[in-house]
Amino acid sequence: MGQKINPLGFRLGATQGHHSRWFAQPKNYSEDLQEDQKIRNCIKNYVQKNMKISSSVEGISCIEIQKRIDLIQVIIYMGFPKLLIEPRRIEELQMTVQKELNCVNRKLNIAITRIENPYGNPNILAEFIAGQLKNRVSFRKAIKKAIELTEQAGTKGIQVQIAGRIDGKEIARVEWIREGRVPLQTIRAKIDYCSYTVRTIYGVLGIKIWIFIEEE
Repeated sequence: MGQKINPLGFRLGATQGHHSRWFAQPKNYSEDLQEDQKIRNCIKNYVQKNMKISSSVEGISCIEIQKRIDLIQVIIYMGFPKLLIEPRRIEELQMTVQKELNCVNRKLNIAITRIENPYGNPNILAEFIAGQLKNRVSFRKAIKKAIELTEQAGTKGIQVQIAGRIDGKEIARVEWIREGRVPLQTIRAKIDYCSYTVRTIYGVLGIKIWIFIEEE
């Protein structure tokens, strides 16, 4: 079962928490869910347009959203904040999100937290691999470099899977490499996971990354 379900959903309440924390009545639930998606898309688009950091790596690990009656608290976890930490940038980002949401009765507060080991996060690692694949680097070289960066971050194991027309081959296939332990069937194992899509000149490739952080 550990390999047939999303590793994050499988561990909710044990080693994994929700990225959105709020309460809504059943009739308003879909609207609040769409609002969360708008916030995340708006932030990612802003970072992508204004903060070209290196090799198309945006550096966003995850975006947590907490909602109250009169306040929306957004926490952005980033590996490479750089210029986005400037107060002017944060105010500009808040105004952009407020304009997208058109929220008048609620205050929006955005905070940025820097994570210590960026390449120990699967989302940032997937962006790194995607940037390498777009530059026509061999997928094996890209994966091996990503694994080296992850090992330097002090993780216990990693598994990387790429599916699609890899290296421009006519027939789509699935390739994966694993280093260390990745116990997907154990709930007490804290595993971070992401699924990422990258568009190349040959078509769409899917990247999946499992990172074994620790065992509780």
